[in-house]
Amino acid sequence: MRIDKAKETMTARERVRRTFAFEKTDRVTIGYEANPIIHGKLCQLLGIQPDDRDSLNDALGVDYTHVGAPYVGPKLYPDRPERRVDPLEGCYMRYVKNDSGGYWDFCDFPLKDATDAQFAAYPIPDPDHFDYEKAAEAAKHLSGRYALFAGGAGTPDIINSNGRIMGMEDVLIHLAAGDEAALNFVKRRARSQLTVLERTLDACKGAIDFAWLGEDLGSQHAPLISLALYREHIKPIHQQFIDLAARHNLPVMIHSCGSSSWVYEDWIDMGVKGVDSLQPEAAGMDPQSLVKRFAGRLTLRGLISTGGPLAFGSQQDTTDCVRDTLAILMPTRGYHFAPSHAIQDNTPPENIVAMYQAAHTYGVY
Repeated sequence: MRIDKAKETMTARERVRRTFAFEKTDRVTIGYEANPIIHGKLCQLLGIQPDDRDSLNDALGVDYTHVGAPYVGPKLYPDRPERRVDPLEGCYMRYVKNDSGGYWDFCDFPLKDATDAQFAAYPIPDPDHFDYEKAAEAAKHLSGRYALFAGGAGTPDIINSNGRIMGMEDVLIHLAAGDEAALNFVKRRARSQLTVLERTLDACKGAIDFAWLGEDLGSQHAPLISLALYREHIKPIHQQFIDLAARHNLPVMIHSCGSSSWVYEDWIDMGVKGVDSLQPEAAGMDPQSLVKRFAGRLTLRGLISTGGPLAFGSQQDTTDCVRDTLAILMPTRGYHFAPSHAIQDNTPPENIVAMYQAAHTYGVY
């Protein structure tokens, strides 16, 4: 099985940069995220080795990839039996099986019910312990093939990433209560990430095309926090990252799951150029509403639901969904084609092929 790609008259870098500027491109930009099991099934269907990401990107037409500085410092967090530990956060995961395979789920939150002393003592990665030369080498190697971004959905990701460390209930309570020790810990982590991103951008100067940030602010039905609380505790941290990108003349895209459009006006004022992980079934996130409210002011990424026809419909249902979504979004000239989140393991791989084939068929300007 193969995808018949659209004729291309631009490089990936030109395509991505023009999309952020709301300028006409040859076709929509294309992104891809998937869980490991379904990624393997898709690669098998396409006759590609799962670790050959360049060949898969080429088959799908993916336009951009990440460049980051690898951590080379000492081990910060202890191992635990039957657990994975994240080397930069210290959060723990256990493997949970399901009908489609399984996934690593967060557990054993090390700072749940933490004391002030425990917050102060918790280790944070030292920005000196990252290999920025490796990032520069990667950028040089990849820049002719892809548009490049630095950062990612976990930068700084205050609610979600700290929730993985202290539990979601605790992080929301600490924000609402203004707990000084917890907020100092949040700021300490963010300063480390900001410094790593700054040094990465300096090392890769001229090669990076946009900065990607992240913050999960919505459930499927409503905001997780109030706008006032966002402005008090999270907005000042986000602004530091956006200002850093601005100093490097880079547009910023922010990931946020769920019902998040309530914060977009603030993001526009702060200098954000794009929003990611748009889930059309969440409140206030349908394509028509987003286009009506934000076209020409924010580029939009996602809106091909991982919980709709892609997972539960036929190949034709998937094709129809992509075609109809593109018809709404392409006139904005600011749409990045992508799934609404990582494609899940219960998705038929044939539907993923239909999804990307439809992008090449109907996503041409």
